[in-house]
Amino acid sequence: MLAEVRSLGSARRLRTAQELEDFEQELVDQFALALLGAGVTDDSVAGYRSVVFEFLHFVGRPVWTAHAEDVDRFLYDQRKRGRAPSTVYNKTGMLAAFFDFLVLRYQGDIHALTGHVFEQPVDEFNRPCRPDYVASRVPPSQDDIDVLFTSWRDALPHARKYLPAARDYLAASLWRRAGLRINETVMLDIRDWRPDIGRHGKLHVRFGKGSRGRGPKPRVVPAINDVDALMDWWLTDVRHQFGPDWSDPDAPLLPSERRDRHTGLNTRAGDDTLRTGLTKAISRWLPAWEGELTPHGLRHFCASSLYLRGMDLKAIQEILGHEWLSTTTRYIHVHADHIEHAWATANQRAESRLTSEQR
Repeated sequence: MLAEVRSLGSARRLRTAQELEDFEQELVDQFALALLGAGVTDDSVAGYRSVVFEFLHFVGRPVWTAHAEDVDRFLYDQRKRGRAPSTVYNKTGMLAAFFDFLVLRYQGDIHALTGHVFEQPVDEFNRPCRPDYVASRVPPSQDDIDVLFTSWRDALPHARKYLPAARDYLAASLWRRAGLRINETVMLDIRDWRPDIGRHGKLHVRFGKGSRGRGPKPRVVPAINDVDALMDWWLTDVRHQFGPDWSDPDAPLLPSERRDRHTGLNTRAGDDTLRTGLTKAISRWLPAWEGELTPHGLRHFCASSLYLRGMDLKAIQEILGHEWLSTTTRYIHVHADHIEHAWATANQRAESRLTSEQR
């Protein structure tokens, strides 16, 4: 729970250790309230607070006395402890946001109450670069993906448990063809499939990932890339076999085999279940990628394959639900000869245009 937030406008200099401690707690609580006001989720706010208190415990002095050297030592200690580069990067960003808040909102109050002139201690020298995830997320080739999904589809009629096998295949196909995140897939309900909208129909992704810990960011994804045929197969041939809720628009699109003990209806399949289904399929039909290809890797494959087929980056950005186009560009992985191929294609178009004009 947040402490009661009091006015920080008093110019009375703080004297006792208790007054200084209360003031520091108040600054942290004001920061948390600002995050909540901006729509940041409770879990993300808790994460910010945890990192701030971890830093304060490490420094052992009031927050307004922190300098760049303190951040240097903290980040060095994090690396000595074996923290992943992504963890160090994220913690630095949280601290920088907290210190920006203090400078912007309370720099004057801090000086009036403590006598310290507070400045941002996270600077261009100690702020780590964003970790490079590209190499670990380069997806398989189109041929490899075709082998995986063709073999998987052909084996479905012979699966020991057909229904969960078909469900896992559907989920992985949505990652491959529509670029959905795994949690977005888990949270789909039957009513989220809208065949009546657009040429191919659309998927209403109500639980899209929000930026910076904010709440869900919904989007509508066109059912291109054979997603419409996939959905027709699922809802016509498979979904009703899970139970009588197949006609309930609020029922989960991807149900579990387990049933709710109160309603008797199937519960929602979890992300671990769907991830395990993909892992088993890769182990069986694409073993060279065992331990490497993930649901998120299929999201990268979707972006890359759409780009190679001629879709522009802005459209891919909308399909994936990215806030920034720069994020989408990091999802595009092309073959080494892509530039040469694009150059040859452009020359062929120019040659054709000139030939037609001469006629």
